[in-house]
Amino acid sequence: MEKQLRKAVLDVPDFPKKGIIFKDLTPVFKDKKVFKKLIDFLAKRYKGKGITTVVSVEARGFLLGAPLAYKLGASLVPVRKPGKLPRQVYKQEYALEYGTDTLEIHTDAIAKGEKVLIIDDVLATGGTVGAVTKLVEKCGGRIVELAFMIELDFLKGREKLKPYKVYSILHY
Repeated sequence: MEKQLRKAVLDVPDFPKKGIIFKDLTPVFKDKKVFKKLIDFLAKRYKGKGITTVVSVEARGFLLGAPLAYKLGASLVPVRKPGKLPRQVYKQEYALEYGTDTLEIHTDAIAKGEKVLIIDDVLATGGTVGAVTKLVEKCGGRIVELAFMIELDFLKGREKLKPYKVYSILHY
């Protein structure tokens, strides 16, 4: 899986600004064979671990979370930017390179004690998923693992996510 995935991910230099090499994942989703193998690969990893809820992060995390939740027979809980969820929410602010941002989850999204897998496309600095872990814990969920398609090792995001188990398929 790693070899096929690595071949499908494209490097886009100087996006979104000069000096950045953006990892474009859209070819992974476009290639139906690679995408199917990716979801099957992740489902095999988590089958039998008692995962009751898959939490995915707006927006590319949804592309992984929905089919994975389906394959696992688990519920899907979206974590969104402010103002996108229509009922009562928990909010979690987190630091960005310049400033802060906020994520939200419905307060009734996860029942106390549910076994949760958090999935997103890329682990960079760890700020976004760190905020998601706090939201899941506010709901009472027990985090089994944090899963990513790609981890940018040089940004050391994994270090900010201790003591959680972190799994990434590709490392750059």
